[in-house]
Amino acid sequence: MQRIVLICIIIASAVVATSVRAADMYPVKPVRMIVPYVAGGNADIQARYMAERLSEALGKQFVVDNRGGANGMIGLELAARSPPDGYTILLVANTFTVSPSLFSKVPYDTVKDFQPITLIGETPELFIGNTALAASSVKEVVALAKSRPGQLNYGSSGNGSPSHLAGALLELMTGIKLVHVPYKGMAPSNLGVMTGQIQLGFPSFTSVHPHVKAGKLKAFAITTKSRSALAPDIPTMDEAGVRGYEASIWNGILVPAGTPKAIVNRLHETIVQILKSPQAQERYANVGAEIRYNSPEEFQALIRTELAKWAKVIKAAGIRVDER
Repeated sequence: MQRIVLICIIIASAVVATSVRAADMYPVKPVRMIVPYVAGGNADIQARYMAERLSEALGKQFVVDNRGGANGMIGLELAARSPPDGYTILLVANTFTVSPSLFSKVPYDTVKDFQPITLIGETPELFIGNTALAASSVKEVVALAKSRPGQLNYGSSGNGSPSHLAGALLELMTGIKLVHVPYKGMAPSNLGVMTGQIQLGFPSFTSVHPHVKAGKLKAFAITTKSRSALAPDIPTMDEAGVRGYEASIWNGILVPAGTPKAIVNRLHETIVQILKSPQAQERYANVGAEIRYNSPEEFQALIRTELAKWAKVIKAAGIRVDER
């Protein structure tokens, strides 16, 4: 029996040593970075920057592979079915934790089919209003909405979009009733608020902050947990009176479940070092994003929390994207 135990220990030690050596050599060939969204968007911009820096840091090419469509599910399914060997990595946005509640069929398991590496960034949304609206703060908007239930409306870039969900979250947390007006994109929604077609919106910070600075829109609050360094005078929703409110457009890196832990750790350490660099901080600031990173365990916990949070919001708001 002792001999069998000893043999098992020797084999296990050899496996661990082999895994560590493989991680030290990783990567030995190009790595595909699947981006389940179309080229040119916020996620794609972050992916291309990260691929460039990973290529420099690890000495092999990291190649961006855009696989947009079906709210990201086409690319996510491809990544979930890829070999867990470190040569397929995946950049996701917060829609990753929303789709399971929006669609009746999701071709992967959000928790079981992926191994989180780290967050890489977060783009705030702004709660904005038309300049003629008789409210100048979140509390005043909530009071006005309660006095006129179902009469105030807010725009979004489409059903189930981050801007739609941000409004639905506000309704759930304050008990107000707003009318959702989906547009075909964020730009026409923002224009709708500026021209008075609609009163409110929750666009991404980058898409609307110049209009706020120019006095064409009111900015009531920022939707992230902390204020933005790019607009430190704008309070958070929590500071403005909606305690615990938080919504943002975040991005993170995953790999297929089963990827060796040593490779997960190497990717994590390398990505975090990239994010800590002055070059990354400048690059993110230029596109209105804020650097965020955490441990694989913390990222997994965030994914679980976000799944539960948005499932509750979507159910309460009765949001539907496909037939159930």
